[in-house]
Amino acid sequence: MISVRNLCFTYPGGVKALEEVSLEVAEGSFLAVMGANGSGKSTLLKHLNGLLAAQAGTVAVNGISVEKKSFEKINRIAGFVFQDPNDQIFAPTVEDDIAYGPRNLGLSDHEVGRRVEAAAAQVGIHSLLGRPIHHLSHGQKKRLSIAGVLAMQPRVLILDEPTASLDPMGEKRIMRLLLSLNRAGMTIVMATHDVDLIPLYAEQVCLLRSGRVAVRGGLKEVFGSRGLIERCHLRLPRISYLFEVFPDLTELPLTVGMARKELERRLLARSGIEPAQV
Repeated sequence: MISVRNLCFTYPGGVKALEEVSLEVAEGSFLAVMGANGSGKSTLLKHLNGLLAAQAGTVAVNGISVEKKSFEKINRIAGFVFQDPNDQIFAPTVEDDIAYGPRNLGLSDHEVGRRVEAAAAQVGIHSLLGRPIHHLSHGQKKRLSIAGVLAMQPRVLILDEPTASLDPMGEKRIMRLLLSLNRAGMTIVMATHDVDLIPLYAEQVCLLRSGRVAVRGGLKEVFGSRGLIERCHLRLPRISYLFEVFPDLTELPLTVGMARKELERRLLARSGIEPAQV
């Protein structure tokens, strides 16, 4: 679905944000782009739908080269959600804001209304359709910004730090929404530095360090090297540290679920019971 080849980008003033970045994202996958602040996450994501133009290298979405002449076509396929919803939402009411994109596609009033209703229901803000956007909480604004993109019916959803500044319940609501969209077939690319969140939702991880790809692979592959994670100025998930007391572990658990299974295995082994007997 997404192909990035040898992508380079330097901001005015000479700050190199991306250097020779190459990346493939399969259709229907859930990719977390991970890295410390300043690693190039946001810059990479903005290239995926043409918000930034490649200075060197190429980006393609669904086989279409991302460039100025294809910007409108790309934006129908790949929707972008900004980290700060105030950079994205602007209409007087929730309903108006969700409707803005479909209306600009030239759709009928009936189709615009249908999309508004569907997108609002998906993100759980249907009851807020008549509310002025300046009366929304930060979490509601986050969901509104996602709804406005979903109303365009994209095949790819690109999100820059979607859980930033949210409380735990708001974070859970957003991530469950993204997981449900992914399970329905949507390709998700999400930038984050929340290492505790990634193993619960993403299948693949691209770890950036100083504008370069440090490693790209599955969860075990990326988190399997504590040294690499720390050199990228991140850490292992907190649950992993609790299991460092077991020197015989070849793979540290990354989630509470994985930790529970490992504890069950150890308790059964101490009791002399084979897992198949339980």
